[in-house]
Amino acid sequence: MRLGEYARYDAIGLRALIRAGEVTSAEVEEAARQAIEVADAAVHGLALPAFEPALERSPDPDAALAGVPFLIKDTGPVAAGVPFFLGSRAVPGVVPPHDSDLMTRFRAAGLVTLGLTTAPEMAISFATESAKYGVTRNPWDLDRGVGGSSGGAAALVAAGAVPVAHATDGAGSIRVPASACGLVGLKPSRGRTPCGPDLDEAFFGISHNFALTRTVRDAAHLLDAVEGPGVGDKYTAPPPRRPYATELGADVAPLRIGVTTRAWSGVPVDAEVAQAAESVAALLAGLGHHVDDASPTVDWESVLSGLVPEVVAFIAAPLLGAPRAPDPNRLEAVTRQILRDAGDLSALDLFAAFGAHNRVSRSVGTFFTEYDLLITPTLGQLPAPHGTLDYDDPKHSVRGWLEAIFAYGPFTVVFNITGQPALSLPLAQSSSGLPIGVQLVAPYGREDTLFRLAGLLEQALPWHHRTPPTFVDE
Repeated sequence: MRLGEYARYDAIGLRALIRAGEVTSAEVEEAARQAIEVADAAVHGLALPAFEPALERSPDPDAALAGVPFLIKDTGPVAAGVPFFLGSRAVPGVVPPHDSDLMTRFRAAGLVTLGLTTAPEMAISFATESAKYGVTRNPWDLDRGVGGSSGGAAALVAAGAVPVAHATDGAGSIRVPASACGLVGLKPSRGRTPCGPDLDEAFFGISHNFALTRTVRDAAHLLDAVEGPGVGDKYTAPPPRRPYATELGADVAPLRIGVTTRAWSGVPVDAEVAQAAESVAALLAGLGHHVDDASPTVDWESVLSGLVPEVVAFIAAPLLGAPRAPDPNRLEAVTRQILRDAGDLSALDLFAAFGAHNRVSRSVGTFFTEYDLLITPTLGQLPAPHGTLDYDDPKHSVRGWLEAIFAYGPFTVVFNITGQPALSLPLAQSSSGLPIGVQLVAPYGREDTLFRLAGLLEQALPWHHRTPPTFVDE
């Protein structure tokens, strides 16, 4: 299988070729290995050399995504026997003794896992430029960032190395790289995908695991393969009414849609980014949907005041509880500040943080009793040049760091706090040729609405003809 041919197919397309006998899974894997090598040389998205052999997976040729090349993210613990580093020089490579529940499902789906992707230290940046791995580059413009924290995954999917890659989203870390790299990025509803068995909930219920893809159908089929509670999960999202893949192409009844391009924090939003969201709203109004200039009421101070102690507690606890304390000289500046702040954090501070975020959730939930969908930009700006967000800058307090990343990406974190499903689609392009993502947010548990509308938008505003410079050629 030629590399250029391989890179043109999404996951479902590759699966169809394998099932039809037009190509073998071994031939697809060999093409993927070559594509990963070529793409990684340009974008630097791998955290380790490609796995040899690939991780074990279901041998069932009828598994949902049998034979499809795949990558996992360096946030761990993900796969048994695969070391994780959390993007940090201070983490020596912790080897999980067992799979996460989600990894068990990735294997059962037949995905061919070929590598580990880069992430910023502790996965709390919208730039994937760690001291450990260096800069991960955007295939659309190598001088610009890929977003974060699922930056290595986004760079390699966008560059044609693999059609789909594991990603996590604790404040926008699926959707932000999707926007920066011209991909489809779904943050599922809280509880839709499992985070066990080692956690009852990730980042106090704020972080969600899923993937980055190039097409809507790949996201739908993958979610069908992995959704649902793990054994002993604390809670779960309501089960889908039918497979998500069947929502694609289904009729979309008139929806009540709110649109806003004003950041709740008050930071400025790039004019081309705002126009992209407004154009999507106008298109949907023209298709018969009821569209208003409307937004949830969001108390931004409650967003930030809740996040600061939650970030400190969630990041500091495993580091301080490790058998061997991390060397502070091998940590980046914001992580060092987190560990200093942890000494002053009390249980009452954390309790107050949960209360602040409860207020945000109640307010946003009220909006979705009146509207079926919210449209916003995904990022507030075009993909940023390298160095715009410097996690190793000692001038940052924890709050100051969060303010910096949310000045760049102000629209995503609210829905991590509130738990609604949110989807970034690459529906526009800047005058300079950079991708622009538009975010769609649905009521809790309504990924079906997102997929139905996303399928319509993929047809009305197709992006498949827009590709970054070719790294994977014939």
